[in-house]
Amino acid sequence: MKRKLLMVGRMRYSLPLSPSLAQKFDALDEELDVRVFGSAGGGNGSDPRFALAPAVRPRRLDGAAFYALLPFRVARELRRFRPDAVLVQGGQETALTLVGRALARVPTRVVADVHGDPAAATRLYGSALRKALSPLGDVLARAGLRRADGVRTISDYTSGVVREVGVEPTATFAAFMDLEPFLAPPAPLPERPCALFVGVLERYKAVDVLADAWRLAAPRVPEATLEIVGRGTLRRVVERLVEDLPEQTRWRESLPTADIAQALDEATVLVLPSRSEGLGRVVVEAFCRGRGVVGSRVGGIPDLVSEGENGLLVPSGDASALADALVRMLSDRALAERIGAAGRSGVEPWLSTPQEYARRVRDLVESVSSS
Repeated sequence: MKRKLLMVGRMRYSLPLSPSLAQKFDALDEELDVRVFGSAGGGNGSDPRFALAPAVRPRRLDGAAFYALLPFRVARELRRFRPDAVLVQGGQETALTLVGRALARVPTRVVADVHGDPAAATRLYGSALRKALSPLGDVLARAGLRRADGVRTISDYTSGVVREVGVEPTATFAAFMDLEPFLAPPAPLPERPCALFVGVLERYKAVDVLADAWRLAAPRVPEATLEIVGRGTLRRVVERLVEDLPEQTRWRESLPTADIAQALDEATVLVLPSRSEGLGRVVVEAFCRGRGVVGSRVGGIPDLVSEGENGLLVPSGDASALADALVRMLSDRALAERIGAAGRSGVEPWLSTPQEYARRVRDLVESVSSS
C-alpha cells in the first residue's frame, strides 16, 4: 500500500493543472497517495487531489486570512485524509501546520520544505504591513524548523539556512523543474543585444535595483534592450522605467512556458538581481538555452553561477555594479557566447525526470514515517 502524503503551502493552483504541474503530480501519484492543500488560483476545473482555500476579497486580506485559518484547515485535512506525512513549504507554514496537528490529535509526521530564506517571506515580499510582521514571522519560522520531524532543502544555500537554526536537513534535492521545453538545441545569440528578466515584481527579486541599473547602463549600450516579464506589487517601478526608456525597455506581465524559452532565445543574457533566492529555476532554464547569467551574489544563485565561467556575479543591491556587468555582457558578443556555452554544457546535473523527483519525495516520506 502506498504511503499517504499531504502537501501544504501558499501556492496558488489553477484547475485543471497546467501540463507541467500535471507531470509532477501524475508522477507523485505513482509513488504516493497525494493530497494537496493550497490556494485557489482560478480556473473552472476540479481535481479530487486538491483542497484549495478560496480567494478572499479584498485581495489585501487574502494572505492574512490564509495564514490565520491554516491550522484549522490543516487539522481538518489531517482528520479526513490521515496522511503518513505532511510536506509543508515554508518555515512559518510548518509552525502553523504543527499547531494544526495538535488540534487534530493525529500522529502524522511533519516535514518542513525549505525553498529559500524564511526571513524573506515577510521582509521582501508584499505590503508594508507584512514587513511589520517580520519579528513574529522569524519566531514562527525557527519554531517550525526546529520542531518539524524532518526538513527537506533544495540547495547548498538552503541547507546552510537550516543549519543556522541548529537543524540538519533530512534530504536535499532540487524542486521539480519541467525543463523539456528548454532542451532543444540553443539558438544563436540575437543580432541586437538584449537582457531578459523573468520573475515576480517584488522586493526579493530586486526589480527596483534592476531599474536603477538599467538607467545607468542603457546610455552606454544604446543598441541594447531590456525585456521584463513579470507582475507584482512593484509594477509601478517597471511602468516608470518603460516611460523613461521606451525605446530600450519592454514589459510583459506573463508568458507561457514555451514563450519563456523563446524569450531566452531572443536574449543575450538573463539578469537575476535578487536580494534573496533559494536556487533560481530560471537560471537553469537560461543555461538550457545557452544563455549566461548576470546575477547577484546572494542565496542559491552562486550554487549555480560561477563568476566568469557561466555568468557574472555582483553584490546584491548594487545598481552600479549590476549596470557594469550588463554593459560588459551586452557589448561583448564573444564573451556572451563563451559564457552561454559554458552554462549549457554544465546543465546536466539539474536534468531529472518527474519520476526521479517523485521517487525522492517517496524516499523522504518513507524516511520520516519510519523514524
